[in-house]
Amino acid sequence: MMGVLNVTPDSFSDGGLYLDHSAALEHGRRLIDEGATVVDVGGESTRPGAGPVGVDEELRRVLPVVEGLAAEVRVSIDTRHEQVARAAVAVGATIVNDVSAGLGSVAADLGVAWVAMHMLGDPRTMQEHPRYDDVVTEVRDYLVDRAEKARADGVEEVWIDPGIGFGKTTGHNLEILANLRSLVDTGWPVVVGVSRKRFLGELTADSDGSLEPTTVDDRLEGSVALAAWAYAQGVDMVRAHDVRATLDAARVVA
Repeated sequence: MMGVLNVTPDSFSDGGLYLDHSAALEHGRRLIDEGATVVDVGGESTRPGAGPVGVDEELRRVLPVVEGLAAEVRVSIDTRHEQVARAAVAVGATIVNDVSAGLGSVAADLGVAWVAMHMLGDPRTMQEHPRYDDVVTEVRDYLVDRAEKARADGVEEVWIDPGIGFGKTTGHNLEILANLRSLVDTGWPVVVGVSRKRFLGELTADSDGSLEPTTVDDRLEGSVALAAWAYAQGVDMVRAHDVRATLDAARVVA
């Protein structure tokens, strides 16, 4: 279970809540108490439409938090930037959670685990009319290629993440989720993150007969249900904001 800890002002769900380092550390420890075995610390929002953050600012946000939690739990650094990955590993991170899927050789050099995620374009453009001929096959083949290259570079622990919501429509997301076995059957360990995402707001709004997506605070049930589904399909790790509820649901299903 990977608990989400965003130290950003503009993340779609918890932006601004944990900018203060003491608040971030407190929340990280809460995630651990709820059952997180990994805490994923991110200092740059990758929500749709988000712009880049300067490396110095990203470092300022994440390093004290990574260092403060590293003795208590396994910490992953959620970044696209080599300098941030290297600095975070130097203070205790052991996973590079990479939405760009471009830091495999860096993880190899550092001797840490690497999560390769699929994203179409970048956060600023990824939701501008994403198109695929076969989203499941294209995402799977891309991730397997990145994973194989990372293993050849020397990364011993490689994870793949289909990037739900990253350059994908609601239909694309549902196709991938319905076919998670296609990823699991590759043999690479799979991470899935669906927590509180917009497509869940669209689905719950539709079930209520509304045209407007439900708010982030009204997406818990959908998040938990899909996390339990992912585990049941053989996914190895789920990334979630609501750790206790997600684990409780997954244990009931198990």
